[in-house]
Amino acid sequence: MPSFDIVSEVNEVELRNAVDNARRELETRFDFRGVEKTIELKELTVSLTTESDFQVRQMEDVFRNACAKRGVSAAGAEVDDEPEHSGKLFTLRLTFRQGIDQPMAKKIIKLLKDSKLKVQASIQGDKVRVNGKKRDDLQQAIALLKQAELDLPLQYENFRD
Repeated sequence: MPSFDIVSEVNEVELRNAVDNARRELETRFDFRGVEKTIELKELTVSLTTESDFQVRQMEDVFRNACAKRGVSAAGAEVDDEPEHSGKLFTLRLTFRQGIDQPMAKKIIKLLKDSKLKVQASIQGDKVRVNGKKRDDLQQAIALLKQAELDLPLQYENFRD
């Protein structure tokens, strides 16, 4: 019986490259000359630190553009509502999530069941496995999930016959 897995993973090498590219771009920008600024990556959390709230938001835009160029989806990142203010510096944190949590997995399964496709989906830890009798049904399930407005970047792997 054909099957595939739905996962949500962040390519850590590309994320590191996006951080480096954003750092390089900020070094050359005129509006950031002479300004104290840092972009740090620890595990899957990116910290943007600078002297004003406005500049932190600009750094976020530069970083998101760098992510887009490297093929890293920043859509699934959890972003602080307001930058943290300590002393004269503002810090904004973007935390990238790995895996699919239970509520999102249930939402994916419900979406597949409501579509009336002839597939079965089950939660397998931090991923969702989808089984079906026909390969075409599985391809329709992938197309359906790509069209769905889920706030999590999904990848499809282990497509087996």
